[in-house]
Amino acid sequence: MDYRGRFAPSPTGLLHFGSLVAALGSWLRARHAGGRWLLRMEDIDPPREVPGAAAAILAALPAFGFVADAPVLYQSQRRAAYDAAFARLRALDAVFPCWCSRSELAATGTLHRDGRCLAPPDPRREPAWRLRAPDLEIAFDDAVQGPQRQNLREAAGDFVIRRVEGLYSYQLACVVDDAYQGITEVVRGCDLLDSTPRQIHLQRLLGLPTPRYLHLPLALDAQGRKLSKSAQAWPVDPATPLPALRRALAFLGQPLPMEAVDPPALLAAASRRFDPALIPKQSGCFAG
Repeated sequence: MDYRGRFAPSPTGLLHFGSLVAALGSWLRARHAGGRWLLRMEDIDPPREVPGAAAAILAALPAFGFVADAPVLYQSQRRAAYDAAFARLRALDAVFPCWCSRSELAATGTLHRDGRCLAPPDPRREPAWRLRAPDLEIAFDDAVQGPQRQNLREAAGDFVIRRVEGLYSYQLACVVDDAYQGITEVVRGCDLLDSTPRQIHLQRLLGLPTPRYLHLPLALDAQGRKLSKSAQAWPVDPATPLPALRRALAFLGQPLPMEAVDPPALLAAASRRFDPALIPKQSGCFAG
């Protein structure tokens, strides 16, 4: 199968250095493999979205040399696909309604692992829906972080698939859309490594293919926080793209084509020299 990769930002702010690293890593992997690079806007959580951020991100990417090989897929327009996947999970009896509040669960100090709601049904309000997490070990080999394994029940517990407000979780939407777009390898930040076993389990339940995975190191601030959640997460400047692109290449351990005078030339040279073995591993990513 031809290689198909993707960059899937959430519109919670402008394009910043951490997002640029993810875009660059996924683009390099796709182009080096002679494959296609797709874009997906993960706009399924309106309360967290910043007005105008989606348009600003999409407008900034071409200035850095990133042009997708297909129209952008907007998750906000994919509700019917998520409804169908949710109906399939209900038919499999893989999910259950849950009225437990976050504060109630936090008070117990443990994950929800019972496979059933711990609170009595409340007809006055809508429930969340959780996926029953089996006592199952999920193993996979990450192209950068190496072999990984996780007991789904112990590490994730019965995780939410559809929230009280009716919004679908990242886990479900991501799985459905990776299959829809034919993604053969998911390249993303190491903060999502922990989500991969949950997504593999969902893929198996829904009869969807499991792509390969490559998790990039995260750009962190001086306090070790993810840059996107830090005061240092200033947006990168599309008006002067080369310095940020060179920094992102260096962050990924790749050779710097200093002779390049514009983003297309830099990216072309970088894709020819790209070596995933040079991408640094990140301590703190789980390994089972």
